[in-house]
Amino acid sequence: MGMEQLGNEIRASLPGSLERLKNYLRLPSVSAQRQAIPETVDYVVQMLEEIGGQAKVLDEWGGNPVIYGYFAAGPEGDSSKTILFYNHYDVQPAEPLEEWNSPPFEPTLADGKLFARGVADNKGDLVARLTAIQVLQNNGGLPCNIKFLIEGEEEIGSPNLEPYLRTYQDLFQADACIWEFGNKDESERISMVAGIKGMAYLELTCEGAQIDLHSSVGAYVDNAAWRLVQALASMKNEKNEILVEGFYDGIVEPDAEVRLAVKELPFDEQAIVNRYGLKRPLITTAKRIDPREAMVFHPTMTICGLESGYTGEGAKTVLPKRAKAKVDCRLVPGQDPDHILVSVERHLLRHGFDDVKVSMVNGQRAYRSDYHHPFVAHVLQTARLVYDQEPVLAPNAAGTGPMYAFGKLLNLPIVSTGVGWAGSQVHAPNESIRLDDYEQGIMHMVLMLAGFSQALKTAEMHS
Repeated sequence: MGMEQLGNEIRASLPGSLERLKNYLRLPSVSAQRQAIPETVDYVVQMLEEIGGQAKVLDEWGGNPVIYGYFAAGPEGDSSKTILFYNHYDVQPAEPLEEWNSPPFEPTLADGKLFARGVADNKGDLVARLTAIQVLQNNGGLPCNIKFLIEGEEEIGSPNLEPYLRTYQDLFQADACIWEFGNKDESERISMVAGIKGMAYLELTCEGAQIDLHSSVGAYVDNAAWRLVQALASMKNEKNEILVEGFYDGIVEPDAEVRLAVKELPFDEQAIVNRYGLKRPLITTAKRIDPREAMVFHPTMTICGLESGYTGEGAKTVLPKRAKAKVDCRLVPGQDPDHILVSVERHLLRHGFDDVKVSMVNGQRAYRSDYHHPFVAHVLQTARLVYDQEPVLAPNAAGTGPMYAFGKLLNLPIVSTGVGWAGSQVHAPNESIRLDDYEQGIMHMVLMLAGFSQALKTAEMHS
């Protein structure tokens, strides 16, 4: 098919594709709140089977089930080559509900956008990929074998995924992997990544009494909230430098080619300021650090939430009995989340905060794929045929996912790309995708799959 005919085929498939996606989005599959998981698993299996795939639900290792999907190469396809898609069916909580302009689990079309929780992260990507498969099936058959691993705990750190990968390593074996997400940036360039940061998500608690006290006793009773705030302040200074001894242990320095690639990434500071309505300068300005290098190469320590005492309307004069903080540390290759936990515990003890307890909510290691693998070049080249601007490929994303386990156990190149946009508001109210991006994302996956086998074979011949 030529590009024009392919575009017509994709546009003809859109009504059915969007209806399938809307039904998927109506399922409130919030893993953190254990909502609608069985129903969502059933629906994902139904989607796979409706377009001729095989589906198997794996659930013997605990947690939310993992779904395996398989589509065999067509009669004219290459059954010696297999691509794996990684997606997840769970979504973030929709709160705060009052900030949504439409019900989060009732997909709403407006101004060329589809709004719903999970539409960009990551239900839209899965249905776009299934639609691409359907288009290829209707036009000569699949050019290679296609596998899916679709899990239900990505939004809570994938705590049970690795045992499934270990047990079913042969089942999920493939030649390359397309990861879950991707989006256009502020300048409308499709942005892809070949790696991901890790995470140590910590919970810090301080308890000073059995009950909340009258605030007048603050004259002689210590305050759990102040203790926790002081403990947090001891770990990061006003210059945004992380002060925990051992925090930077093990970091693998990037090579010169990867550094150059990051230096060439586009970065529009004013567009980011405008997009998010930032009230303060970027912290990299005072540190005299390139924001692109910080995003890819530097670990972080972020207070995600604080909870203590009374925060309702008006005044309630209490001395809180307890304080709690959620802290995430985004990690780079070489850092170990368990070592981060131990380092934070030791730091608190050294600084006299033995009453502040730390626990790990979830931990994942960072991963950076082979940036120079022929598959990476193929994904980029097919993107050039679809998108109006030169695609952008970063060595790794600033966010986190279970990519390390895939790279370690399956030993395959990984590239992440998807159908989001700079204003998708992933994890926030009014999450959305644009229908034009959705259509382009389907086109990209069709072209990527169509040339996948030949691209790898050509590379093998020249290696």
